[in-house]
Amino acid sequence: MTQTLSGPMVAPKSGAMPKQVVVLLHGYGSDGQDLIGLAGYWRDLLPEALFVSPNAPFSCDALASGYQWFPIDPERGANWLEGVTAARPILMRFLAALWAQTGLGPADTILAGFSQGAMMALHVGVTLDRAVMGIIGFSGALIVPPGWLEAEGPQPPVCIVHGDADPVVDPELGQQAVALLKARGFDVSYHVDAGGGHTISPAGLAFAGAFIGRLLQSG
Repeated sequence: MTQTLSGPMVAPKSGAMPKQVVVLLHGYGSDGQDLIGLAGYWRDLLPEALFVSPNAPFSCDALASGYQWFPIDPERGANWLEGVTAARPILMRFLAALWAQTGLGPADTILAGFSQGAMMALHVGVTLDRAVMGIIGFSGALIVPPGWLEAEGPQPPVCIVHGDADPVVDPELGQQAVALLKARGFDVSYHVDAGGGHTISPAGLAFAGAFIGRLLQSG
């Protein structure tokens, strides 16, 4: 059976046809309603953007409700590469359908995610054949295939935000993501949320908003 993603969306504030699309990927055990609220913070910056927040493809193993991009085992991270690799084609089909329906493409797209959704946004965003407009990862990690550091490919701008007191996803994984991306020549904006836990804080939102502003200026 082929999984098809769906979830809430917010139309462009301008009322016109969208010129950008922001794809918001939620974390483990949550759903698209959790992240679609970010549209309220970024619509003024992106009045011509369509915001979409699909539910992850699988019911959450550990919770009675909610969804997961991939299962999490007790060893924490041992299956992350396997998980993002398996979920990647599902998200890719969603993006392809979204671009076909809107007439937009990677260059018009911001991929943003929280926690497990950030892992998906980063993994897919940095391994596409064509560069997206930008990638935003909150409290996540960069899970890339073997050989990626030596490979050639597009280098979209990336924003990483991570609390230094995150008890769920080790803050060092944010640091590692920054180091890996910079080693490949990516332009990375990195914010450490002092005292921040596993959440999206006002400071993190503001930093990501400033990143979006720079994307628009450079575009």
